[in-house]
Amino acid sequence: MYAVIKTGGKQYRVNPGEEVKIEKLPGEVGDPVNFSQVLLAADGENVKVGKPYLDGAKVTGSITRHGSGKKVVVLKYKRRKGFRKNVGHRQHFTQIRIEDIII
Repeated sequence: MYAVIKTGGKQYRVNPGEEVKIEKLPGEVGDPVNFSQVLLAADGENVKVGKPYLDGAKVTGSITRHGSGKKVVVLKYKRRKGFRKNVGHRQHFTQIRIEDIII
């Protein structure tokens, strides 16, 4: 069984028992999280597709940790001007353990 959920402007394919890194959510480690924007749910041959979301479908999980991703280096450079600028960015994330998919 799997589902496709939408959160943080992105779509994720999730299975029960799986851990997923998503955009940062408010809450503490161990807090429950519910995702009601379920786009698709499949159980073997039975596939349900929402228009755009499935009515009554829900994915539940819990927060396992918060963190920051790897550093992305952005280098700005203009030739013949002596201009160089080095900027780094680390995106914050929340790791979620998917517990159940309710269709």
